[in-house]
Formats: sequence, C-alpha cells, structure tokens
Amino acid sequence: MLGPLRTRIARKVSGVFNDTTRGEQPVTRRPDGLFGPEAVAWAVHGDVTTMMIGGVSSLLLQMLHPAVLAGVWDHSNFRADMHGRLRRTARFIAITTYGSREEAGAAIDRVNHIHADIGGVLPDGRPYRADDPSLLAWVHVTEALSFLAAWRRYAEPAMSEARQDRYFAEVGQIGRALGADPVPTTRAEAEALVTAMRPQLRADARTHTVADMVLTQRAQDLLLEPALGLTLRAGIDLLPEWAREMHGLAPSPIERHAVRIGAHGLARTLRWAFARRS
Repeated sequence: MLGPLRTRIARKVSGVFNDTTRGEQPVTRRPDGLFGPEAVAWAVHGDVTTMMIGGVSSLLLQMLHPAVLAGVWDHSNFRADMHGRLRRTARFIAITTYGSREEAGAAIDRVNHIHADIGGVLPDGRPYRADDPSLLAWVHVTEALSFLAAWRRYAEPAMSEARQDRYFAEVGQIGRALGADPVPTTRAEAEALVTAMRPQLRADARTHTVADMVLTQRAQDLLLEPALGLTLRAGIDLLPEWAREMHGLAPSPIERHAVRIGAHGLARTLRWAFARRS
C-alpha cells in the first residue's frame, strides 16, 4: 500500500523540477563531479523541502538589489513562464552539484554566455550588467545563505560551524566559475557581505510586483497546491527580519509557528517519498 503512494508522491514532485516535454530526467548523481558523496553540498542540496524553502527566500532577497531586479524585469520572461524559470534554476543547481565535471562545466558556461549579453539602465539612469562580479556575488551569497538556513532549520539544527563553513567553501567554486567576486568561504564572510551590500538594497513598485508573482504562483498540479502554499510561507518566514520589513511582509508569531510545524511535516513526508531514490 505504501509503496505505490511513495512512488506517486516522488513522481509528482520530480515532475516539478524536470520538464518531461523536453525529455528531462532527474540528474544522476556522479561521484566524479565538483563535490562528491562526502560533500556537505550533496546533503544540503539533496533535500527537496529545504531547497524549495531556501529558494523562495533567496529569490525574495535577490530582488531587493535594483540591478538584479532590473536584469529579471528587462530580460526575463518570468511573467509568462515563472515555473519554467524556477525549474531551470533548480536544474542548474542539481547539475552543478551532482553531475559530472563536464556537465557542470557546460551548465556554467551556458549561464556565463547568457549573462554576457544582458545589460541595461536602471530607472535612476545608472547602467548595469548581469556579469558584474558584485551582482553575481549578491546572487551567490543569498542563495547559499538561504539554502543553508533552511537546511539548519528543518534538517540539521545542530550543524557545526565547521560544516557550515565547509559548505560555503564548497559552493564557492561555483560562484567563482560564474564570475562572482567577492566569494565568501565561511558563513561569517557571507553574512558580512550581506551587511556590506544592504545600503544598496531597495524595495519599490517593481520589487513588489515581482515578489507578488513569486508568492501568488499556483502549482501546475492541484494536488501539490497545499505543499506549494506552505513552501512559500516558509520562505517568507526564513527571511531576515529586515528583509521581511522591506517587502512589507509581517506574518504573525502564531502563523510563523504553524508554518514551521507544517514545513517540518512536509520535509518528513518528502524524505520518506524519496528514500533510497538518490
């Protein structure tokens, strides 16, 4: 009885991250990739629930930088294909974490090629480019901090400082390959970079428009709608307080407590569904 249910859940969730119309299949874990089975990144990036929650939180953080937001606003089809954009990001993370070195390198080269052609002018007249090392550093550090924060909250609350620093050292090689600079190699360095960049952050009408699209998206499969809604609320809860305030998001303490209970339950369910499948 439980076997078919486990398979059904795993297939539905896997379909969210793999475009079957294009023949995409889950990325095969290769021990000869950038990291390997003993890497902290293999554990952190392998938990579906925490990666989804961390992904929502990182998106909300990234769009607070005007130039990052402008790149999405001016050059992305996110309005028409939100799910596709998120799927492509998730697949990039999976390939660079678990694929072979050749697969990871090819994925990084594709992103670098795309970034090289993206640029424009901010509403205040300042130019921006997607391959600006400081912008890439912001994207990298917000992703890494958010993924790790979700992992610590819902999977490994007693994670040692050494393992946290090892995670930043590991994923830093992807950030550097993408052209980010500076790239933190410890959690303390990552938090210091966010603090240093906070004066550059803004939340305006365009920020709120994009955030609203992220937070009001609907699941393509109605059966996954409750899980998506819970994931979105957990992503808001994961944000630093200052970021929630910039977005105008103020969940009550009771709501945040309920969300954490629900997210823990979702994480346990998906770990059960994907057990022995990685």
